[in-house]
Amino acid sequence: MGRSQETFRKKENLKKREQKKKEKELRKENRSSQSAKGKSLEDMLAYVDENGNLTTEKPQEQKKNKINADDILISTPKMAEEDEVQQGKVKYYNDQRGWGFINNVHGEQLFFLISEAHENIKVDDKVNFKTRRGPKGLQAYDIEPANNQKGTTTQEPR
Repeated sequence: MGRSQETFRKKENLKKREQKKKEKELRKENRSSQSAKGKSLEDMLAYVDENGNLTTEKPQEQKKNKINADDILISTPKMAEEDEVQQGKVKYYNDQRGWGFINNVHGEQLFFLISEAHENIKVDDKVNFKTRRGPKGLQAYDIEPANNQKGTTTQEPR
C-alpha cells in the first residue's frame, strides 16, 4: 500500500486557507452591516460643539456675541523700507566663512555677507546698514560702523 498523498503540512495549509476565507467573509458582513448606505442624511451628520469636539447631537441655538473689529489689537514690528538706513548690532561674524548676522532695533536677525560689510566690523559693534530681499529673506548690505553724531537719538538693538 502506498502512503497517503495528503501530508500533515498540506492539511495544515488547507485549514489555514479555510480559516482565512471565514474571517474574510465575517469582515465583509461587518462592513455591509455598518455601511452608511440607506441611512438618512440626518443620521450621517456630525456636529461640532462650542469646544470644537465632534458630537452626534444637534447643538442648541445660542445667543451669538457680536465682536467689534476695533476691539481686536494686532501688533507687528514696523518693517523698514528697503534702502532705508537702519541701525543694529553685529550678533555673529565669521571671517573664515564669509558671513554673519545683525540684530536690528526690532529684534529681527538679518543675514549679511562679509563682502557687504566694512573691514573693521566685529561682534557686538553697533552698525548702520540697508536691507534688500535676498533668496531667503531680508539681507543687510552697505554695512558701516555706527557714528553717534550729536543731535541724533538711537534705539538700543535687542
